[in-house]
Amino acid sequence: MDDVRDIVSGRVGELTPAEKRCARALLSRYPALGLGTAADWAAEARTSMPTVLRFVAHLGFGTYRDFQQRLREESTRHAMSPVQRATRSRQDVKQGGFAGLIERRIMVAGEVMRTVPASEFDAAIRLLAEQPRRIYLAGGFFSSHLAALLAAQLGHILSGVVHTVDPLVKDLAKYLDVEAGDVVVIFDFRRYEESAHKVSELVKRRKARLVMITDHEMSPTAELADVVLPVYVDGVPFDSHSGVLVLLESLVEGVFDALGTTALQRMERWEEDVRIARAPMRHPATA
Repeated sequence: MDDVRDIVSGRVGELTPAEKRCARALLSRYPALGLGTAADWAAEARTSMPTVLRFVAHLGFGTYRDFQQRLREESTRHAMSPVQRATRSRQDVKQGGFAGLIERRIMVAGEVMRTVPASEFDAAIRLLAEQPRRIYLAGGFFSSHLAALLAAQLGHILSGVVHTVDPLVKDLAKYLDVEAGDVVVIFDFRRYEESAHKVSELVKRRKARLVMITDHEMSPTAELADVVLPVYVDGVPFDSHSGVLVLLESLVEGVFDALGTTALQRMERWEEDVRIARAPMRHPATA
């Protein structure tokens, strides 16, 4: 039996904008929000109670009570499941040595297909591959390197890609120049940062498109985004970026495929014009 979270992720592409807000609000406070009143859910999603009820019906539940019963059954099943405890317990994963630690990260990476809706992934590819005027990327304390990696790889196949290390201070001028037609990619993982929210608000005031890459619990800033890509990140001792790297490499390949020969031509120009000092090859001494 699929979890309600999986049902929601699988149907994001079918939802109206108001229903998408319901979905994102639920996933950001899962399952607690769904176990409360429809009125509280509506307020959290900035929509109406009838919209929440239509959203629940869209998921295939006859009544709101049926929906809540399914959430309660799911919570009980997970609480009792040894597999669930084994994969999510920070204490258990310390055991198993090399093989166990590697398997843990493979499991985390494998969750990408469950937590990232395919429709949102496709929407992100379309936004990036439509060759907007500029693409800005920004991350937080633990994710700025991820934004830099994505920017470096996209910059090989697209023009106008900018990694902003300090978007609210040194790079603020770049965001003041953002306009409709630009795309901004924000990374914001749990222990969510105020800077991500402030930059996102600025982006939306400038009428640019916003892509949010976040964790499976979802940044509160996700409500401002046009596209949200939530990645499972549970890890020890820090949240794992295994799944994030799988997502980023998949995004780059998806954009590359969408661009066709244009991407290859830019890569060829890059190779022709950029010179990187390489360490000399050492050959074994001859007798």
